[in-house]
Amino acid sequence: MNMTTVTKSLSRLVLRTSVALPLVLAPAVSVTVLEAVGVSASFAQAEAQSEKKTRKTPAMRESAFKYLGKAQEAADAQNWPAALAALREMEAGKSKLNGYEAAQMYYFYGFVYYSMEKYPQAISYYKKVLEQGEENLPVALEVGTLLTIAQLYFVTEDYKQAINYLNRWFKVADNVNADSYALRSQAYYQLGDNAKALSDINQAVSMYKKEGKVPKENWYGLQRFLYYDKNDYKQVANILEELVKHYPKGEYYKQLAGMYGELKREDDMLHMMEAAYLAGALQKEKELLNMAYLFMGAEMPYKGAKVIDKGMREKKIARNSKNLETLAQAYQMAQELQKSIPELEAAASLSDKGDIYSRLAGIYLDLDKNEQALDMGAKALKKGSIKRPDQLYIVLGMANANLGKYDASLTNFKKAVKDKRSEKFAKQWITFVEKEQEREKQLAM
Repeated sequence: MNMTTVTKSLSRLVLRTSVALPLVLAPAVSVTVLEAVGVSASFAQAEAQSEKKTRKTPAMRESAFKYLGKAQEAADAQNWPAALAALREMEAGKSKLNGYEAAQMYYFYGFVYYSMEKYPQAISYYKKVLEQGEENLPVALEVGTLLTIAQLYFVTEDYKQAINYLNRWFKVADNVNADSYALRSQAYYQLGDNAKALSDINQAVSMYKKEGKVPKENWYGLQRFLYYDKNDYKQVANILEELVKHYPKGEYYKQLAGMYGELKREDDMLHMMEAAYLAGALQKEKELLNMAYLFMGAEMPYKGAKVIDKGMREKKIARNSKNLETLAQAYQMAQELQKSIPELEAAASLSDKGDIYSRLAGIYLDLDKNEQALDMGAKALKKGSIKRPDQLYIVLGMANANLGKYDASLTNFKKAVKDKRSEKFAKQWITFVEKEQEREKQLAM
């Protein structure tokens, strides 16, 4: 085999033993998990990306290539013990290897141990590659090995060393891209250096945007967290607006609504919460009720009522006295009195107090349904624990007066007079009822 053939075969060999490490990075915040980042540590790939930098190194001899070919054959079959055996056989004659051949041997050792998920051993052997000295390493091999070691330190969660080797790689690599900055940003974040983490992730996002690309979702996630940690809610809102635009998810709608709330942008908060609701992101009772309250506060009570009604039908909102009363209140605010009555009656029956029956009595009075007003009033008094019994007696007095039951009406108003808050109004009604009672007596003569 001539040396040209050896060189071509070596290129194919290195390509097959390239390492692309899948890194699962820790979450930046509880609601956001950063997706796996894969940065290639391939010598062949690095070689293609480092054409500008060349370095004269010793040549690979056929005898050394045969050992590596034997190891490659075992690796292709995923027979890692056999691959290691071939490499150890090669290492036994280490004194006869030149620096470049030793570097390739150690590189292959690193690949095999990585494949066996023995990361500390892989790191050790990749370091041995660098120990062979610049005079024995092609620039591409040095650059690729630095990045591979950095990645492996990520895998072992040694972020300090990961940054150390990443910084070394940044100095010599001519293919530093947005992913590189994002990777280092994550390492700084893991070490609690949020300032450097923010600087790097901003650089990554900026580079992508300049290239006309949409930054990755996990980059926005880390960026958002880091600005939130600085209490920079305006920037957090800006980032969430990007997330909503490019990665529309209910959680982002909710978070953006929260940021608008912090920034006192109430209208925007309402619109974003409605978007979250329509996207199905509001599933919990508290979230749905908050949505209803927002509608009610924004003078859109009917929308609020529909949120509660739908939530109850889907059994996401409990059909208890308090929630039914809120639903009825929303209908009342929307001038839908007929729809509010059944909900209030249901709420009243579940309540251990008479206040809701007291409210119902007033509603029936307004609808000129005096008998029903008296019935609700009686139930309210029976249950007791009424906050304003004087107001209830006013309602009962008016209902009785409308029905011509003047004696009962006067009894009601005289009870209301005992409360200073209703004294004046009750006395006016007493005077009116007494005059009506006298007038009817005169007519009956």
